[in-house]
Amino acid sequence: MRILVVGAGAIGGYFGGRLLQAGRDVTFLVRPRRAGELASAGLVIKSPNGDVTLKNPPTLQADAIKDKFDVVLLSCKAFDLDDAITSFAAAVGPNTAILPMLNGMKHLDILDAKFGNERVLGGLCAIAATLNEQREVVQLQPMQSINYGERDGKLSDRAKAIDEAFRSGINGATASQNIMQDMWEKWVFLSSLAASTSLMRTSVGNILAAPGGRDFLLGMLDETSAIAAASGYPPGGPFFERVKGNLTAEGSPMTASMFRDIKAGLPVEADHVIGDLIARADAAKVPVPKLRIAYTHLKAYEKQRAG
Repeated sequence: MRILVVGAGAIGGYFGGRLLQAGRDVTFLVRPRRAGELASAGLVIKSPNGDVTLKNPPTLQADAIKDKFDVVLLSCKAFDLDDAITSFAAAVGPNTAILPMLNGMKHLDILDAKFGNERVLGGLCAIAATLNEQREVVQLQPMQSINYGERDGKLSDRAKAIDEAFRSGINGATASQNIMQDMWEKWVFLSSLAASTSLMRTSVGNILAAPGGRDFLLGMLDETSAIAAASGYPPGGPFFERVKGNLTAEGSPMTASMFRDIKAGLPVEADHVIGDLIARADAAKVPVPKLRIAYTHLKAYEKQRAG
């Protein structure tokens, strides 16, 4: 199975690197600068689950793609999606499976329109990772998972083949027969955390310690959960209790990567993670006043950053 990992940043570098470490046929589609870094220093992963340096990993640049791949693992940010599609389109053939790790749902419509929904799987990952100043992939916590599956819930032959390849190298790799529910549940948690910590510019623990903080966090979770339910994917059971626990853990240092990006002056996925949820809420006539304030805040940040 030939796997093309689009990008070698924190997410693509980690999961692609673990697959390469396990002997899978992995190539990284990268820009010239990253290609040079990987050629000179290798792909370095520093992790509680074991460090590794993969010397001279296989890389490819967009204008050099000549062959089709079996799987395209897509881990870019939403605001880079159009450029990413342009870069890997030549690698997509009749039997290629595109496995996106993006947050939210909007990217599925974009990929479907370009490549056909039969080529686009559902997928998500959970990992805290970053690139440090040396451009090494650093995993910040031991927790990691990557889920993938057919969006109709069937355990197809290609899903089984991907599962076999991924499980050989990645702890926490799982083929899911409920991938759309999984994606919605992650979106509920991520959007609640991102909207809350970005708007309040601080951690869950500090929000909880403020007057009205607990009600604010749980109110945000109620809004996102109502949108998921109206869309046919109500969160519940162990997942919902775990998320509720995460958002009510006193003293928790937890923040969303979106908030950390704001602190660093970086672009954010305001439209993809929050704006699209509000559009779905409007379509279903679900009131979301807290989400709207968070979205206005994020768009104001984007305007300030552009200026």
